[in-house]
Amino acid sequence: MALLAAIGSGSVIVPDGCDVETRYHCAAVVTDPENASGRTLVLDGLRHSYVDLNDPTHLQFRYVKAYAAAVDAAFPDGRPIEAHHIGGGGLTMPRYLSATRPGSRNTVSEIDQGVVDIDQQHLAAELGDDLQVRVEDGRLGLDALPAGSRDLVVGDAFGGVSVPWHLTTVEAVEKIHRALRPHGVYALNVIDRGPLAFARAEVATLMTTFDHVALASYPGALAGDGSGGNLVVLASDAPLDTSAWAAQMTSRDVGWSVIAGDDLRAWVGDAPVLTDDFAPVDQLLTPY
Repeated sequence: MALLAAIGSGSVIVPDGCDVETRYHCAAVVTDPENASGRTLVLDGLRHSYVDLNDPTHLQFRYVKAYAAAVDAAFPDGRPIEAHHIGGGGLTMPRYLSATRPGSRNTVSEIDQGVVDIDQQHLAAELGDDLQVRVEDGRLGLDALPAGSRDLVVGDAFGGVSVPWHLTTVEAVEKIHRALRPHGVYALNVIDRGPLAFARAEVATLMTTFDHVALASYPGALAGDGSGGNLVVLASDAPLDTSAWAAQMTSRDVGWSVIAGDDLRAWVGDAPVLTDDFAPVDQLLTPY
């Protein structure tokens, strides 16, 4: 099968042309008019990452704040962790972890060398022992991770607004599960709207492998009002402190709610489990 994965996620904007034509993207870096050191990485008209060149702890997108809230809820404050990131974008989360948890080590699978070049040349990324980027497909990169070697895996790989199907399946999830330590957490960004059929299927898929799963997003989206956008899913074999996660998001003014347990199982309903033989991601997604 062909294994292709573009990176990142965000809302739609229209850039004034491309700063760089990479192998996969029309890429632009846009300065934040309200923050002189703020930069937005735009790939094919989508805002994929926000980076503050002077402050790696500044998180702009709500779903990235939800990631940070999940990390602080799951791991003791300031403790170094070992993380793997499926999708690089502007390397916002790896840089955040390095800044807030000194001694943390981050590896990143990013398929587009052009994006890595932009990170270094325009977004002040400094690669080294604590931040290693591998130009590779995200799923193939999982095979190179030693079993039980990561505290955290972050899934943030997108082609447009769709997660590449081969990263959504039970087989892919099992590779992530293998790489995590017993207390480890998989944090996944999903974009969907309307009936959220893809989001429900992805949660159902995670539930086949992990003992504990929780979901956060806009309260209206989870209540079925037809809205949508980003949803963040956490999965772990260790119990997830959803109250702490919600409190951390509140402190960051995210404004999202969390569901887990029986409420999440009821929300998932009879959604299909995605496999390498059956992963109709494009058909399940509600288009924007």
